Amino acid sequence: ELGVNGASISAQVEKLEAEGKSVVMLADEEGVLATFAVADTVKDSSRAAIAELHALGIHTVMLSGDNPHTAAAIAAQVGIGRSVGNLLPEDKLDEIEALASQGRVGMVGDGINDAPALARADIGFAMGAMGTDTAIETADVALMDDDLRKLPRFVRLSQATARVLKQNIALALGIKAVFLLLAFGGQATMWMAVFADMGTSLLVVANGLRLLRRCTSSCSSDFL
Repeated sequence: ELGVNGASISAQVEKLEAEGKSVVMLADEEGVLATFAVADTVKDSSRAAIAELHALGIHTVMLSGDNPHTAAAIAAQVGIGRSVGNLLPEDKLDEIEALASQGRVGMVGDGINDAPALARADIGFAMGAMGTDTAIETADVALMDDDLRKLPRFVRLSQATARVLKQNIALALGIKAVFLLLAFGGQATMWMAVFADMGTSLLVVANGLRLLRRCTSSCSSDFL
């Protein structure tokens, strides 16, 4: 805006941004006096989380308000294939809308700028440890710390829960159907009726308790 950004400065900024750094300039009316490069540290747990999500068949995209070069560099470091930078809150919302038209979409965010996209996604995850109150209130699930490996854990737990629910429904309806046929055939007895009622309830509860092997008491401290 001041017209003091020369070709050499632009080249230096491009190089730093390609390394995943954001550049801050100190300048006066005559020129740029200094440049400062800052960068987020990528955690190994983030790389592991992305790899686990891909193994589960989940496609990942990075939506960032940072410049496209930095977003692409960070995405490459953690294994995300596609990144989009320079996004305002409404731009992130538009991206989520586009992804939602292709299938179910989840959104992970921690800031006020992420709130509209978190609300639009089929399921929104907020980072409970460092997330803003707005993001946490808008999201469906709050991760109680900043360990992204809880995302694939959440997905696997949800898939296991869905399987158990389907098994319980099939088990309950199947036993009831068998008892109904026996009743119409005049072969049903009192103990059969008790088993079809209380016995089925106990079987469903026992089958549901298998989830305890996947979700120990620490689950309540992982998700909210």
